[in-house]
Amino acid sequence: MSRFWSPIVAALKPYVPGEQPRMANLVKLNTNESPYGPSEKALEAIRAAADMDLRLYPDPVALGLREAIARRYGMSVGEVFVGNGSDEVLAHTFAALLKHDRPLLYPDISYSFYPTYAGLFGIEAVEIPLNADFRIEIAGYRRPAGAIILPNPNAPTGIGLPLSDIERLVSEHSDQPVVVDEAYIDFGGESAIALVPKYENLLVVQTFSKSRALAGLRVGFAIGQRPLIEALERVKDSFNSYPLGRAALAGATAAIEDEAWFEKTRAKILATRAALTKGLEARGFEVLPSQANFVFARHQNHAGQTLAAKLRERAVIVRRFAKPRIEDFLRITIGTDDECAKLVAALDEIL
Repeated sequence: MSRFWSPIVAALKPYVPGEQPRMANLVKLNTNESPYGPSEKALEAIRAAADMDLRLYPDPVALGLREAIARRYGMSVGEVFVGNGSDEVLAHTFAALLKHDRPLLYPDISYSFYPTYAGLFGIEAVEIPLNADFRIEIAGYRRPAGAIILPNPNAPTGIGLPLSDIERLVSEHSDQPVVVDEAYIDFGGESAIALVPKYENLLVVQTFSKSRALAGLRVGFAIGQRPLIEALERVKDSFNSYPLGRAALAGATAAIEDEAWFEKTRAKILATRAALTKGLEARGFEVLPSQANFVFARHQNHAGQTLAAKLRERAVIVRRFAKPRIEDFLRITIGTDDECAKLVAALDEIL
């Protein structure tokens, strides 16, 4: 700690990102990246953007990308906001929409950036416990609130809510902004984007990092009615007018337009998830029902900390959260069939 720190810095509990280790022959299943490379069309667009025009600033309003996203989801361009990864979009959302006289509500077992942002922006927050089955219960949010944010599917559990539950939550809180964080929606969930035209208080956030395999490019977006998007734009233009570079704009635009690649790789991940779930259950694991590109699993006879350490000794990296109720769970990214086979082989040695 330094005497030059502001009080807010001293009080912060920063988010801890997933490890990016440098190990030989690594099976990396800890950060929910896609096991497949990006769309070739996206790569071609990125290469084409790497020309002498990099001397120029990128489009500050990202019009081409926003138009492509709007076409994909049947929205108008004014209802789309883009940022440097969905984490930046969420940060602007916390600042623009989620600070009110009453507390912000979010699940107690959820994306661990939420309490970090609440602390950074001085937002009072109340965590709503998941039920005994690690599910979000809409009834728990029927209490005084200034705003609500939740992931669907939830992370790290992978469990999704049906669209009917999301709509009930949004309609019951018509006087509060409700943010649905859909980082993993493309792996089996029902997107709330379809509800945006009906509800002025709904904002939906997605990312290009998972189902579009562009985690290294850092692109995220939000969709909502125009007044909510304008709030994000006002914060963005008070923070960084150029959050996305030329290569990111080009690559993300090509990626959202390559529907054939998207469907092909998504189908592979879903098939591998089903096979891995079956294999883990056969080895004594409890696996929560996942609608994400990962599974959340614990073994009845082995501590999660021990399993994670022994997997690491075999160059297999998964993620574990040292938190009450979930300390024995491992969050395992769905890799290629070969990577998941190596994981299962390593578990067979350990078990």
